[in-house]
Amino acid sequence: MRHEFSAGGVLVRRENEQWEFAAIRPGGRPAGLWALPKGQIQEGETSEDAALREVTEETGAAGRPIGKLGDIRYWFNWKGERIFKIVSFFLIEYAGGDFGDIDAEFQHEVADVQWLPLTDAASLLAYKGEREMAELAAARLTALNS
Repeated sequence: MRHEFSAGGVLVRRENEQWEFAAIRPGGRPAGLWALPKGQIQEGETSEDAALREVTEETGAAGRPIGKLGDIRYWFNWKGERIFKIVSFFLIEYAGGDFGDIDAEFQHEVADVQWLPLTDAASLLAYKGEREMAELAAARLTALNS
Protein backbone atom coordinates (compact mmCIF):
# COMPACT_ATOMS: atom_id res chain seq x y z
CA MET A 1 0.00 0.00 0.00
CA ARG A 2 1.29 3.40 -1.01
CA HIS A 3 0.92 6.63 0.99
CA GLU A 4 0.57 10.08 -0.59
CA PHE A 5 0.81 13.47 1.07
CA SER A 6 -0.68 16.67 -0.31
CA ALA A 7 -1.50 20.14 0.97
CA GLY A 8 -4.03 22.78 0.07
CA GLY A 9 -5.46 26.05 1.15
CA VAL A 10 -8.64 27.87 1.91
CA LEU A 11 -7.62 31.22 0.44
CA VAL A 12 -9.87 33.96 1.83
CA ARG A 13 -10.42 37.68 1.46
CA ARG A 14 -12.87 40.15 2.98
CA GLU A 15 -15.01 41.87 0.34
CA ASN A 16 -18.06 44.06 1.08
CA GLU A 17 -18.18 42.92 4.72
CA GLN A 18 -18.27 39.28 3.63
CA TRP A 19 -15.60 36.57 3.59
CA GLU A 20 -14.97 34.98 0.21
CA PHE A 21 -12.88 31.93 -0.65
CA ALA A 22 -10.99 30.93 -3.77
CA ALA A 23 -12.61 27.99 -5.54
CA ILE A 24 -11.24 26.20 -8.58
CA ARG A 25 -12.92 24.04 -11.19
CA PRO A 26 -10.32 21.38 -11.95
CA GLY A 27 -9.54 20.84 -15.63
CA GLY A 28 -11.77 18.27 -17.27
CA ARG A 29 -14.48 18.58 -14.61
CA PRO A 30 -18.02 19.76 -15.33
CA ALA A 31 -19.17 23.34 -14.76
CA GLY A 32 -20.36 23.85 -11.22
CA LEU A 33 -17.89 21.40 -9.68
CA TRP A 34 -15.85 23.51 -7.25
CA ALA A 35 -12.85 22.43 -5.21
CA LEU A 36 -10.08 23.94 -3.12
CA PRO A 37 -6.56 24.36 -4.53
CA LYS A 38 -4.29 21.52 -3.46
CA GLY A 39 -1.48 19.28 -4.67
CA GLN A 40 1.36 17.01 -3.72
CA ILE A 41 4.06 18.06 -1.30
CA GLN A 42 7.43 18.19 -3.05
CA GLU A 43 10.62 16.78 -1.58
CA GLY A 44 12.11 19.13 1.04
CA GLU A 45 8.92 21.21 1.23
CA THR A 46 6.78 21.68 4.35
CA SER A 47 3.04 21.11 4.07
CA GLU A 48 2.46 24.84 4.68
CA ASP A 49 4.91 25.80 1.92
CA ALA A 50 3.21 23.31 -0.42
CA ALA A 51 -0.22 24.79 0.36
CA LEU A 52 1.01 28.32 -0.40
CA ARG A 53 2.65 27.15 -3.64
CA GLU A 54 -0.43 25.20 -4.77
CA VAL A 55 -2.75 28.13 -4.08
CA THR A 56 -0.56 30.38 -6.23
CA GLU A 57 -0.12 27.79 -8.99
CA GLU A 58 -3.83 27.04 -9.25
CA THR A 59 -5.33 30.51 -8.72
CA GLY A 60 -2.68 33.08 -9.67
CA ALA A 61 -3.08 34.68 -6.23
CA ALA A 62 -0.66 34.72 -3.31
CA GLY A 63 -1.46 34.68 0.38
CA ARG A 64 -0.19 34.72 3.94
CA PRO A 65 -0.72 31.64 6.13
CA ILE A 66 -2.96 32.08 9.16
CA GLY A 67 -2.66 28.51 10.43
CA LYS A 68 -3.39 24.87 9.82
CA LEU A 69 -7.05 23.88 9.61
CA GLY A 70 -6.72 20.11 9.65
CA ASP A 71 -6.17 16.98 7.59
CA ILE A 72 -8.39 15.00 5.27
CA ARG A 73 -7.62 11.27 5.18
CA TYR A 74 -8.99 8.83 2.62
CA TRP A 75 -8.30 5.73 0.53
CA PHE A 76 -8.53 5.46 -3.22
CA ASN A 77 -7.60 2.98 -5.93
CA TRP A 78 -5.34 3.93 -8.81
CA LYS A 79 -4.63 1.39 -11.55
CA GLY A 80 -5.39 -1.47 -9.17
CA GLU A 81 -3.26 -0.11 -6.32
CA ARG A 82 -4.80 0.94 -3.00
CA ILE A 83 -3.47 4.33 -1.87
CA PHE A 84 -3.87 6.06 1.49
CA LYS A 85 -3.80 9.84 1.14
CA ILE A 86 -3.50 12.66 3.66
CA VAL A 87 -4.21 16.23 2.56
CA SER A 88 -3.28 18.99 5.04
CA PHE A 89 -5.24 22.22 4.68
CA PHE A 90 -4.28 25.73 5.76
CA LEU A 91 -6.19 28.96 6.16
CA ILE A 92 -4.53 31.53 3.91
CA GLU A 93 -5.30 35.24 3.69
CA TYR A 94 -5.20 36.79 0.22
CA ALA A 95 -2.18 39.08 -0.23
CA GLY A 96 -2.26 39.88 -3.95
CA GLY A 97 -2.18 38.59 -7.48
CA ASP A 98 -4.73 38.13 -10.22
CA PHE A 99 -7.05 35.16 -10.60
CA GLY A 100 -6.42 33.28 -13.78
CA ASP A 101 -2.82 34.51 -13.99
CA ILE A 102 -1.65 30.91 -13.99
CA ASP A 103 1.66 29.71 -15.44
CA ALA A 104 1.22 27.84 -18.72
CA GLU A 105 2.48 24.58 -17.20
CA PHE A 106 -0.46 24.53 -14.73
CA GLN A 107 -3.27 25.82 -16.96
CA HIS A 108 -4.41 22.29 -17.85
CA GLU A 109 -5.09 21.65 -14.14
CA VAL A 110 -7.59 24.49 -13.67
CA ALA A 111 -10.55 25.35 -15.92
CA ASP A 112 -11.88 28.23 -13.80
CA VAL A 113 -11.15 30.21 -10.62
CA GLN A 114 -13.73 32.25 -8.73
CA TRP A 115 -14.17 34.11 -5.46
CA LEU A 116 -17.27 32.61 -3.83
CA PRO A 117 -19.00 33.47 -0.54
CA LEU A 118 -17.49 31.47 2.32
CA THR A 119 -20.97 31.14 3.84
CA ASP A 120 -21.98 29.13 0.71
CA ALA A 121 -18.98 26.77 0.75
CA ALA A 122 -20.98 23.86 2.18
CA SER A 123 -23.33 23.93 -0.79
CA LEU A 124 -20.74 24.81 -3.45
CA LEU A 125 -17.73 22.56 -2.79
CA ALA A 126 -17.97 19.09 -4.32
CA TYR A 127 -16.00 17.12 -1.73
CA LYS A 128 -17.08 16.47 1.86
CA GLY A 129 -13.63 16.90 3.40
CA GLU A 130 -13.13 20.22 1.63
CA ARG A 131 -16.54 21.43 2.82
CA GLU A 132 -15.42 20.60 6.36
CA MET A 133 -12.18 22.58 5.87
CA ALA A 134 -14.16 25.59 4.64
CA GLU A 135 -16.41 25.36 7.70
CA LEU A 136 -13.33 25.28 9.95
CA ALA A 137 -11.99 28.32 8.10
CA ALA A 138 -15.24 30.22 8.69
CA ALA A 139 -15.18 29.32 12.38
CA ARG A 140 -11.52 30.38 12.69
CA LEU A 141 -12.22 33.72 10.99
CA THR A 142 -15.20 34.35 13.27
CA ALA A 143 -13.05 33.64 16.33
CA LEU A 144 -10.20 35.86 15.09
CA ASN A 145 -12.56 38.76 14.33
CA SER A 146 -14.64 38.72 17.51
